[in-house]
Amino acid sequence: MGEQTAKASGLNRAKTYQLVLFPLNNGATNVYYVLVLSYIATFGSKVLALSMIFASVMVTGMRLFDAITDPIIGALMDRTNGRFGKFRPFMVIGNLIMAASILVLYCLTPLIPASSMGLRYAAFVALYAVWVIGYTFQTSCTRSGQTVLTNDPKQRPLFTIFNTVGSLLGMGAMQFFAPILAKNYEGGYASAGFFRTLAPVGIVISILLTILAIVGIWEKDQPKYFGIGGEASEKVKLHEYVQIIKNNNPMQRLMVAGAGCKLALSIATNTTVLCMLYGCMMGNYDGLYLPMMVLGYVFSVPFFLLTVRTSQKEGQKASLMKYVSVAFICYIGVLVLLLLWGRSDAFTLSIMGENGLSINLYTILFIAFFGIGYGAYYATADMPIPMVADCSDYETYRSGNYIPGIMGTLFSLVDKLVSSLSATVVGIAVSFIGLESLPTQYDPYTPGMNWVVIVLFCIIPMVAWAATLIAMKGYTLTGEKMKEIQAVNACRRDAVAKGMKLDEAIAKWQSMDQLPAEYRS
Repeated sequence: MGEQTAKASGLNRAKTYQLVLFPLNNGATNVYYVLVLSYIATFGSKVLALSMIFASVMVTGMRLFDAITDPIIGALMDRTNGRFGKFRPFMVIGNLIMAASILVLYCLTPLIPASSMGLRYAAFVALYAVWVIGYTFQTSCTRSGQTVLTNDPKQRPLFTIFNTVGSLLGMGAMQFFAPILAKNYEGGYASAGFFRTLAPVGIVISILLTILAIVGIWEKDQPKYFGIGGEASEKVKLHEYVQIIKNNNPMQRLMVAGAGCKLALSIATNTTVLCMLYGCMMGNYDGLYLPMMVLGYVFSVPFFLLTVRTSQKEGQKASLMKYVSVAFICYIGVLVLLLLWGRSDAFTLSIMGENGLSINLYTILFIAFFGIGYGAYYATADMPIPMVADCSDYETYRSGNYIPGIMGTLFSLVDKLVSSLSATVVGIAVSFIGLESLPTQYDPYTPGMNWVVIVLFCIIPMVAWAATLIAMKGYTLTGEKMKEIQAVNACRRDAVAKGMKLDEAIAKWQSMDQLPAEYRS
């Protein structure tokens, strides 16, 4: 579609640099995803000497706090339209809140004397709560900001690949630096010095990515891109949000699918799970963790390209279901291999030996199943994020309401719920085999640990993917449906800009066949 046609239909397209830079906002928050959600339970139990169950369960228990703060922040965002736009202020404020809270948590709370355990518990909970608010501020912008970035059905799937690249820059950098930094401290991940070093490194990376993301959305963060009515859009009252979500079936299904994808990723990549798998079971964490992580990323590259191409041709629903199915099938193979572990020396992972390369058939099969499965699910893990913009556009099409803030925070709530649930699940699972603290790469194998790994690394992700596939089966926002939604919204937007009332525009044009010819091209 050419530039003139795009303008005539009101199609909003992003420039290439905008598509590349704005998704770095997700990279900025994923720095904290690793920095906090992957390590906070270990920090609480090992460094602060808090109860392991408390440190794990508290992270999930704080979701009750989220249930109150997330809708408030979403509603505040929907009402914001100041000098610096709707989204940029929340990105800046959120990042600064997270930086301050984590710097104090990881660097200063270990200085609280062990004799004042009550103060340690209180500081741990309070600082985590402050961090949660900042995380909501910034993560919700990744979801809601897409609505102003582009509504082109051909461009929106590209957000997934750039979003994943951004995630790699944030999450991948932290996963790369963490084991390297841990080697410099006695006790590794259990050392206070490790956290004092890792926190500033993560904060600097996150701030840089946030600045680039702000540059990416700067031009688009203005009223003419805010829904149908722009500045004239009516403000939605808080009590109306429940009814809106109740009537938005695609959003309900996407929340289930997003939760499934995120739960699978957060548990299967949890640091404790990988320490048990590569260190305690396979006996070579340092020789297996980084190579397997790199292999997973290498396998994910072709799947990023495949998911985008499938999304552009068949819609994002078809792409998500197809590649989640691939991950599910491959992890059946991973499950079988882990069930066979320990029967003899041939049934263990081995890449390098004392005399150089020492790879066996078990390792080759594990790399194949794990690599393809990881590549498929890693490429789809963030796919629900651009689909939130589709659900937001659907709500504008359905009711005329432009509420990207509440859509973004709802999805952010699901994101944080399942991410923190992973810490609780891991903590409880480990307690079943009699351990009083989370194992690190230096801990020996404990009887029953293989079953914990099988459940956490394979079975729970597979159940989560099954839930994703079931939810997506009834998801109605196909590629063709989104083309109709964008055309109808564009026609209404132009009519409102020329003076028609919003209610009249919604009533007059409700489907593609009712539109003037230029909007149906």
